[in-house]
Amino acid sequence: MSSVLEQDRLNAFTRHTHIEIPGEPNGPLKGRTFGVKDNYDIAGVKSGFGSPAWFDTHDVSVKTAKIVAMLLQAGASVVGKTHCDEIAWSFNGINAHYGRPVNIKAEGRICGGSSSGSAAAVAAGLCDFALGTDTGGSVRLPASYTGIYGIRPTHGRLPLEGVLPLAPSLDVAGWFARDTELFARIGKILLRDGSWGRKPRSLLIAEDMFALLDEPVREALQPAVARIEKIYGKARPVKIADRPLGEYFDLYRVIQAADIWETHGAWVEQYRPVFSPGIQERMESAARSNRAEVAEANMERERVATYVDEMLDGDAMVVMPTVPGIAPLADEALQGAEDYRQRAVSLLSVSVLARTPQMSLPLATLDGCPLGISIMAGRGADEMLIEAAGMIADS
Repeated sequence: MSSVLEQDRLNAFTRHTHIEIPGEPNGPLKGRTFGVKDNYDIAGVKSGFGSPAWFDTHDVSVKTAKIVAMLLQAGASVVGKTHCDEIAWSFNGINAHYGRPVNIKAEGRICGGSSSGSAAAVAAGLCDFALGTDTGGSVRLPASYTGIYGIRPTHGRLPLEGVLPLAPSLDVAGWFARDTELFARIGKILLRDGSWGRKPRSLLIAEDMFALLDEPVREALQPAVARIEKIYGKARPVKIADRPLGEYFDLYRVIQAADIWETHGAWVEQYRPVFSPGIQERMESAARSNRAEVAEANMERERVATYVDEMLDGDAMVVMPTVPGIAPLADEALQGAEDYRQRAVSLLSVSVLARTPQMSLPLATLDGCPLGISIMAGRGADEMLIEAAGMIADS
């Protein structure tokens, strides 16, 4: 079989950190192929982290990330490492140094980031599934934009040994696939301590989230909501946030920036890397994080988590939009749209702050482009979401 690099016309896979590893000869994922976001270590190559400066100032990895090793042991083969945004800090999937992966499901539009290459590769069928990471939406958002399944697991459920951190108090590993059968098989490898067979006992719908959407987007999602309600019954409207959702954007921003600076500030000060526009300004702002403001934000985060925990107690599942709309056109994404970004983070930050699992399902379209809808459940109910996604897909 030819290398995936010979097939890749979408700029999904890296060239400078490329590696291929066959899986074990036997296992539940035998014959399956996967891509690995370039912030996962694989022994024998450097992790590029979407940054030439990072690549130049770090050594070759000596150990393979635990999650990658688990999948190799289960029989799946690594076909390459996938592009990501610079130090995995953007939603656009446009890397100033390495370009942008092509979204074959939405011509001229971005894949979204930071797990852009992984989403592009899965959507195009270049591999069966792919690993990403999600700090503030970097699996869920590109899954929605490219019309595939993607999950942000419960914070702390999956091991992050060998995964380059962005903001550790927010980071999780996640994965993408095109179908729910394979998605669940991967889940049974990675969520080994899991409890399968749980079913949602009640269905909720986040009315405050849907209120943030423009009317065409709300209308496009209604058939997906109806499809889910057909299985689980009429959804009860709830306010998923204990305050205006825009305030969640502010909480997330403060916590993330401080966490990033604490994690990477020493490297930035030692090597003075020049980041691309947008990331450069955010890093400079992170360096000025106010301790009192950060402490207050972290206390508020615990209040948010308690509120969401109580709402989802008893195996409730909530339906919500993944993002505010379809993938922006590439030129529009480069120009930036602050209102869209704030709404996106407001939607995506709920499960981040609450540490709950959320899965984006490719159940809708608008203007011929994919549009995801999400299901979220209480902490530790990752398996319930994955199995619910399978039920919905089969309905």
